[in-house]
Parts: sequence; structure tokens; C-alpha cells
Amino acid sequence: MFGVSSVKGSEAGMSDVVLRAREAAENIARRSYGKLVAFLASRTRDVAAAEDALSEAFAAALADWPAKGVPTNPEAWLMTVARRKWIDADRHRSRSGVVDADLEQIAAVISAAPEGGQIPDRRLALMFACAHPAIDASVRAPLILQAIVGLDAATIASAFLTSPAAMGKRLVRAKSKIREAGIPLRVPEREELAGRLDTVLEAIYAAFAEGWSDAIGTDMLRRDLTGEALFLARLVAEMLPNEAEALGLLALMLHAEARRRARRNERGEYMPLTEQNTALWDAQMIAQAEALLVRASALGVIGRYQLEAAVQSAHVARCRNGEANWEQVMQIYDALLAITASPVVAINRALAIAEVHGAQAGLDAMPDSAADARLAEYQPYWAARAELLARAGSSGQACHAYDVAIGLERDPAIRSFLEQRRAVVTGSRD
Repeated sequence: MFGVSSVKGSEAGMSDVVLRAREAAENIARRSYGKLVAFLASRTRDVAAAEDALSEAFAAALADWPAKGVPTNPEAWLMTVARRKWIDADRHRSRSGVVDADLEQIAAVISAAPEGGQIPDRRLALMFACAHPAIDASVRAPLILQAIVGLDAATIASAFLTSPAAMGKRLVRAKSKIREAGIPLRVPEREELAGRLDTVLEAIYAAFAEGWSDAIGTDMLRRDLTGEALFLARLVAEMLPNEAEALGLLALMLHAEARRRARRNERGEYMPLTEQNTALWDAQMIAQAEALLVRASALGVIGRYQLEAAVQSAHVARCRNGEANWEQVMQIYDALLAITASPVVAINRALAIAEVHGAQAGLDAMPDSAADARLAEYQPYWAARAELLARAGSSGQACHAYDVAIGLERDPAIRSFLEQRRAVVTGSRD
């Protein structure tokens, strides 16, 4: 994924120095890939070429560091080599007659965001640059996730409910358009930020969600993703304090992160929200989230992230105080569905409807996978459908839906949880 994953193989027979060099390269890739691409692309204005050059630099590191040792500043070493690789490739393109006037313009150096400037972080600055309105709206956030965050096409595709092949083609087309049309990946002026904010928030939230999928924070890459996304969301909220959706997104992310410790019990088993030990929730984070929601509501603009954060706030109130507030949750989801038309929102709305009006009403409100192909391989859809079918007494259909959900789930703890739920349904049929 970061240009070093292809240099794998058996560790048997490797010397300690080789293993240390490879571990150093992989750690830097996990920690700093997005930052390195951001720095390089800010100079080249060619995201794809920056990724290629950095990949070659990592390959060079794996060849050089075992013999000469890991440099004192490995990130600077990688940037130096990557710049050299990009220059060599650019010269080759020029000699081959590939470079035209537009490509020469893209290859020109752009001014880097100054320290303490209007965007105080280089990665965030490049995120706003990649949200350029000339790039197709459907691919702006995925482009940021690949070029700046460092996610691969398959992971991005999963976040946007599409196939890896389709997402890969979109990303290739977007990079080609940037290069061939001479789209200027410059840091936008302050008055341009609001028009690009939705894309940046979408990318930050998708990165956070990917990191949050590692419930107990043992995966270094995903743990770093969560921390980086929270850091960037805080920066956006501080930089644009009158943007209600920036405040709403940070509130939503804090509400989610506050529950991390409660998502697994002492045996490592998955704990759904209704069964979590609320004493393990981070009360300070929840208080911060609630304060952000109050600030956002005072701005008089309602949006997706505020509503999603409001749902989380309602869940917190119910689990802490035993409030029967499903009517409120259902109403929030009604508003959220009207804004987003998202199948994910529709699934959660159906679950809320089931709590108010019964399982069959929830099933009636559930989106149809036959009408929306995106749901066919979306595990939460099948898990939710299985739960409602079981509650409605349709045991056979519930078992089938659980089978599909179990087959789609990657997390062993969640898979075990679903298997236990299926066993309960099977037992009720005997």
C-alpha cells in the first residue's frame, strides 16, 4: 500500500540488519506516507508522479539501508531520493516527447504553505488543494484518501460502497485530468476554503472511520489514521470556527472515539452499543462533543455531520440514563436521510423505526439490496436485516442474512458475535 508492501517475503534467513532496515521503512510508511506525498506533490503538482517517485524511494531504501544503515533522518533521505527519482522521470518524459505545455506547467514548482499561514498543516493544505472544483466531485475525497492519507483503492472503494476496480479507474482518470488539463493544485485562498470544505470533511471522516474499525487500537496503521484524522478535524474546526459542519464532524468523531475502550470486553469480545460498560466511556471527550454541538447549533445551519453527532448524543443519553428516546433518534434519521439519501442512513433509520413501531415496520423501511447493488457486499446491511428478520420471527431468512454478514465480516470478534446471534436463531428453530 505504501510502496514497501511489495518487498515482502519470508523472514527466514534474513540478517538482523536487513530486518531492522525493512522494519524502519515500513514504520515510516505507516506513519508518514501521506505527509511525504503531500510535500512532494506540493512541489510537482502531479499526485500520481509523486506517488511513483516515493514508491521508488522506498524500494531504494530497502536496497541501501541494509548495507549502509538506516540514516539519522530517514524521512529526509526518502524525500531527497524521491525528488531525484521524480526529476529523472520528468527528464525522461521530456526526452520522449511526452511533455507538452500543460504538463510543463503542472511540473512547475508551487509555493508551499508558509508556517503559521492560513492553513497551518501541509497535509491539510494539500487536502484543500485536491478538493479543486475542476476535479469531478465524486472522486475528490477518494483522491485525497489515496494521495494524502495513503489508503489503497480497495479500502477507499469499501468506504464509498463501490468496487475496487471502479474506484481504481476513477482515481486514474482524476490524476490524468489533473496532469493533462493543468489543474493547479495550489493552496486555495481563504475565501475559497468554504467551497471546498465538504470534500475535506468527507475525506477526514472516511479516514477516521477506517481507523476506528480497529476497535482496540492494536493495528498501528489504523491507530495512526484515527489520531491523524482527529488532529486534522480539530485544525479545521479551529481554522473555521464559524463553519457548523466542521464543528459537527469533530463532535461526531469525539463521540465515537470516546467509546473505543468499551467496544471490547476483557476477553476481547465485541460489545454492541447497548451492551457496553458506559463507565469505560471517555467522559471528557463526550463533554467536548456536546459543547461543540451547542456551538454548531447556535450558527443556525443544519448539516449531515451535526445530525449524525446528534444521533450519537441521543445514544449516549439513552445508555447513560435509560431514556426511551427512539422517537427522537428516528426523527433525526428522517432529517438525515432527506439531506443525504444515503443507504447507510436508511439502514440505521430502519433500525430506529423497528424500536418505535416493531420489527416488521423496520423491515419495510429497510432498503432493498436488489434495487441497490451497493448493499450486496455491505456487511452492516445484512447484519441489520438478520436482526430484524429474527425479531419478526422469520428464522430461515434471518439465518441466511446472518450467513451473508458472517461471510463479509473481516473482524474475528464481530464475526464471532454474529455467529452467536445466528446460533440463537437456529436454536429457536429446533
